[in-house]
Parts: sequence; structure tokens; C-alpha cells
Amino acid sequence: DSKLVTSLPGFDGRLPFRLHTGYVEVDPGTELFYYFVESEAGGEGNPFLLWLTGGDRCSAFSGLAYEIGPVRFVLQPYNGSLPRLHINPNSWTKVAHILFVDSPVGAGFSFSKQPKGYEVGDVSSSLQLHNFLIKWFSDHPTYLKNPFYIGGDSYAGKLVPYIAHIISQEVLKQEIVPTLILRYHNDIIIAGCFSDNTKYHKSLSYTPSVSNYSSLKWMYLELKYI
Repeated sequence: DSKLVTSLPGFDGRLPFRLHTGYVEVDPGTELFYYFVESEAGGEGNPFLLWLTGGDRCSAFSGLAYEIGPVRFVLQPYNGSLPRLHINPNSWTKVAHILFVDSPVGAGFSFSKQPKGYEVGDVSSSLQLHNFLIKWFSDHPTYLKNPFYIGGDSYAGKLVPYIAHIISQEVLKQEIVPTLILRYHNDIIIAGCFSDNTKYHKSLSYTPSVSNYSSLKWMYLELKYI
């Protein structure tokens, strides 16, 4: 279910880019909402990016209007009227197709018809996003040939690698229909959130490279205190 959006409140005139919105059912009674912006570069072979906003449970609209999307809010004192929008000259949609998804369920316009449908964690929400991709690309097979990337910021740093892992494993095991094999290239994480264990061990290997301690001194400290 997809609709072409030609105007937005606060933006003067018709949108100069193609914005589609819609829902995809990922579990019985559970649907995720999305914003899809076509690349403004034209031609074929433009990168295709799935973008996940952090939070947890922040709307994907923040990615669309605050971060990498084609519009930005006009910064001005509140005067009682609707916020105004203007074009973002540095939008990533200048060179790529971007699919912004309200995830997990409960974020933005995504919903479940059952209260238990909102009880999702990192693994279950990642699996729902995987189901989302399979169904979305089934309805939009034209984009299967485009290089596919998964990106996000903040809390999405926990989800992006897991979704990428699921896709990679399915491709290796050939457990999905060949026509639905995505041309997965890489992932992008900005100011990502990671597990405490990962942050702890990575900081241990990173600290010596930016400290004034010699490698020998650091080895001594590591053996004595860690």
C-alpha cells in the first residue's frame, strides 16, 4: 500500500522530489510505516539505502526532516503557525534512494492491533524489518538491481549489523527466492549505540593509540588491572 505525496504542511508549492508513504504488514496485525524518497540523481544504478532512526522508538520522520532527508525545518521563533520547511541542499537523496522506516512498532505511525504486538526487542524488531524488506521489494522489484545499504544512527547501531547478518546468512544459504536476493554492499552507522561489552573491549584496543603511554606501559597496566 503506497501513496505518492506531492505536498507537505509548511512547504510552499509542490514537492520537487518524489515521496511515497505506506504500510507493510510484518506480523499478523502489525504494520510498519515508511517514507520512501526516490533519488534525485536520475538514471539507473543509484544506491538504495534503508535508514533507521535511533531512539529507541523515534519516528523515521526525524531522519527525513532533521538529518539526511530532502527537507529541513526553518529555524525561527514560534509564532503560533505551522512549522515551515525548506529544501535541504545536502540531502543524501541527491544521490541515493532512501527508505525511512518507523521501527520498532510503536514508533511514528507504525502500529499493532494487539497490545502484545508492541512487546518487541532488538532481535524481534530486526526480524520484522527483514520481513518488511522482503515484502517491500516484492512489491517494488525494480530496485532489486540497485546496490543496497543499511544505515542508521544512535540506537540503530544495535540493529543495523543484525539485519545485515540475517541478509548475508540467507544469501549464503540460498534460503530466499533468487529474485529477492538484495545486492547488499555495506552498512553505515553514525554515532551508533553498541552493547556495553562491545564498547568495553573496543575502547581497550583504541585507547593506546591515542594515549601518551608506550605500548610496554599499556601492556603492564592491562595485565595488572584488567
